[in-house]
Amino acid sequence: MPVDEDLGERFWNGTKDRRDKDDGSLDWDSRPETYKEYPGMERLQLPPPGPMAMPLGEAMARRQSVRTYSSEMLTKQEISDLVYCVSGINRRERGRELRNVPSAGALYPIETYICVNRAEAMAPSIYHYHVRSHSLDLVTPGPAGAKLASAALDQRMLEECSVAFIWTAVFGRQTWKYGQRAYRYASLDAGHMGQNLALACAALGLGCCHVAAFYDDEVNALLSVDGVEESAIYLSAVGRMR
Repeated sequence: MPVDEDLGERFWNGTKDRRDKDDGSLDWDSRPETYKEYPGMERLQLPPPGPMAMPLGEAMARRQSVRTYSSEMLTKQEISDLVYCVSGINRRERGRELRNVPSAGALYPIETYICVNRAEAMAPSIYHYHVRSHSLDLVTPGPAGAKLASAALDQRMLEECSVAFIWTAVFGRQTWKYGQRAYRYASLDAGHMGQNLALACAALGLGCCHVAAFYDDEVNALLSVDGVEESAIYLSAVGRMR
């Protein structure tokens, strides 16, 4: 399929907010669900997240993109801390559950999956983070790191790392309120989560590297998502530095 050279420009111009735009009223009855569920799937409960002792300034100074990893496993506690930092609920206000990252309208369109290559008491598989219970649902059994690396333009670090984060966007959660501009917001939300992961890794003495170059449909197939209503938007390798 030929590349539409003007697509990005048309997207940017077509999603601009304008003063004469009529947003109308919201249909609250059609609001999408905030949480994705995998009923009946095997669930792995994570330990409560622990404190991060490193000062923020030091974590920011230590943050770097790491592309080579040792063969050591991550612990369940480290995975618990990481998923909590990027997707966990940190408070409840006025009937809403708010998380550790900002999100346009507090609508949270980004879902967190992890591809486990080597982790304590966890089989190599792809898991989905169940936000409300702070647990992991098994969604794709069996090693998937090689397939993920292949789908990411053969970036082998996604196979060599201990775990790889895969973020998807459920676009309808924000298009319900923001229309086509929501596609901008979903990308921003994923970026916020990526930075939280990078800082959490630095604080825990781990390395990570974010990945935006991948064959979308191949990553979507690994997760069994349709690429339309829900689609892969960002990846990150995480592990111990070699």
